[in-house]
Amino acid sequence: MLSDRKSDMSEPHIRMNDLNVWYGSYHILRHITADIPAQGITAIIGPSGCGKTTLLKSINRLLDEMEGTRVQGQIWLDGMNIYDNGVDVTEVRTRVGFLAPKPSPLPMSIYDNVAYGPRIHQHDHNSRGSKNQDLDRIVELNLRAAGLWEEVKDRLRSSASQLSTGQQQRLCLARALAVKPDVLLCDEPTSALDPIAAQKIEAQLRELKKERTIVVVTHMLRQARRMADHVIFLWMGELVEAGPAMQMFAKPRDGRTQAYLDGDIG
Repeated sequence: MLSDRKSDMSEPHIRMNDLNVWYGSYHILRHITADIPAQGITAIIGPSGCGKTTLLKSINRLLDEMEGTRVQGQIWLDGMNIYDNGVDVTEVRTRVGFLAPKPSPLPMSIYDNVAYGPRIHQHDHNSRGSKNQDLDRIVELNLRAAGLWEEVKDRLRSSASQLSTGQQQRLCLARALAVKPDVLLCDEPTSALDPIAAQKIEAQLRELKKERTIVVVTHMLRQARRMADHVIFLWMGELVEAGPAMQMFAKPRDGRTQAYLDGDIG
C-alpha cells in the first residue's frame, strides 16, 4: 500500500534514484536521479527524443503498458518505491493522474466522463440516493476546478464529443481530478490547442498547483518560463541539471542548459 500521508512541503514529493529505462535494447533514460518538490509545477524540458515523456510515464508506471520496456531503479512517492514488488499499480495510477497531449473524452456524456472514476471507487455501503448526491457534487466541483462548469452546466447530459477541442481537454482534466490524485502528470497538455484554449489550461494548472504536485512535459520554453516553479532538463536521455525555475532560467550551471535556452542546440 502507498502511504496515505500528505507530502511534507519541506520534503520532495517524488524522488527518482538511478532510474534507467530501455525500449528493447535502446537505453532511453540513463541514471536519472532527481527530486520533484511537493506542490508547485515542475517542468521537464529538453529537445525531442531526449526522454521527457518516458520520464513522465515512469512516474505512474504507464511504461508497464509498453511491450519490450524495462525499468531499473527507484521512484519514491511519499516514502514508497512504486516499483517495489507487490505495489498495487492501480492505486499508483489513482494517486498519480495523467493528462495526455490530445483530449480523449470517453464516448459518453459530459457528466459521466467526470463521474466515471468516482463511480468505480465508491463505497458499496452508500445508498443510491447518497451516491447520486455525492456524484453531483463531485462532478460540479471538478468541472469548476477545470474551469469548465459555467460553459457546460446546462448540458451535462450531452455527449462530450460535442465540446470543442479545448473544452474536451479541460473535461479530461476534470476527469483526472475527480479521483483526487496527489500528483498530476501533464504530457504537453496544450500542444493540440489553440492559444486561447491553451491559456485556459495553463491558468487552471497554476491554480491547481496550490493543492497538488504537477509535472508538465513541454517543448515550449516560453510556456515553461510562464508556468514552472522547478525545472528538470534532459539531454540525450541524461539529466543535465534540475533546480528552481528562476535559477535555471537566469543562471544555469551547465553550458548545455544555457545553449538550449539560447536556441543554439536542440
